[in-house]
Amino acid sequence: MIGALIVELHFPACHSLKEKRALLRPVVDGARSRFAVAVAETDYQDLYQRSVVEVAAAAASVRVVVETLDAVERFIWSRPGLEVVGATRRWLDED
Repeated sequence: MIGALIVELHFPACHSLKEKRALLRPVVDGARSRFAVAVAETDYQDLYQRSVVEVAAAAASVRVVVETLDAVERFIWSRPGLEVVGATRRWLDED
């Protein structure tokens, strides 16, 4: 089973792309290393107060993917300096 978590972020205190990258890099690197998932910023790369981060997780069972995405979402929500605007999930269907 493959699941994706799409998280839209807001960085209210950022006034440059450099400041945004300084807050976003620990989110991306931390999720990759702690949860063994694929992570990428997929939208708003040119805006300094917004970002969309997508996370993909794969496992043999749905339960493991759900637990992993839950943990990644909690990790992102816990990061200082950013606000989660929204989070959605998508599933890769084998059909």
